Amino acid sequence: MGKIVLVYLLTINTAAFLTMFLDKRFAVHGQWRIPERTLLLLAALGGSLGGCLAMRLFRHKTRHRRFSVGFPLLVLIHAAALVLLVYFGYLQWT
Repeated sequence: MGKIVLVYLLTINTAAFLTMFLDKRFAVHGQWRIPERTLLLLAALGGSLGGCLAMRLFRHKTRHRRFSVGFPLLVLIHAAALVLLVYFGYLQWT
């Protein structure tokens, strides 16, 4: 089960990172943008770390409070959830 969760987290975080990258690129070139709802949904579904890294690396959405505060908060929530799942034995890495 732990391997499945790890693969899921790697996939969703990569998707969030790439989506933030693309949205920044579209913004710079004045093109069609990815809806904020999509970016937030990817973060809420577990891609908060990838989104947070992309936000800092590409300096994208850093002035928007829901991103600059929300993404790091989601990282903490997701990390706490993982710790609790492991602690209570619902998730094992072996």
